[in-house]
Amino acid sequence: QVQLVESGGGLVQAGGSLRLACAASGRTFSSYAIGWFRQTPVKEREFVAAMSWSGGGSYYADSVKGRFTISRDNAKNTVYLQMNSLQPEDTAVYYCAGRNRPRSALVAASYEYWGQGTQVTVSS
Repeated sequence: QVQLVESGGGLVQAGGSLRLACAASGRTFSSYAIGWFRQTPVKEREFVAAMSWSGGGSYYADSVKGRFTISRDNAKNTVYLQMNSLQPEDTAVYYCAGRNRPRSALVAASYEYWGQGTQVTVSS
């Protein structure tokens, strides 16, 4: 079993950057694929980025491609989401998610474990 805790959210101006972190507990974290999702009060939870257990096979939503980067440090049991060139439409609660599979997935229902979320607000 894996428990996930996000951090790093906050308020930033458009064009700014934030780095989210997702700290995982559990000895088998390195075998889990990880995803980042986001949700607003008016939109369903949407896929942002995902990475396989090995650190390869990264995928991004078209809306964040070229601006966001997902990475993981299995030695630290931590996954990161570097977010650059942030825009107001990136405002959302961001969640990290884990699945006990080597390959990542782009659908929220494919993930078994979720963090509590961290708020990202981008002002114009």
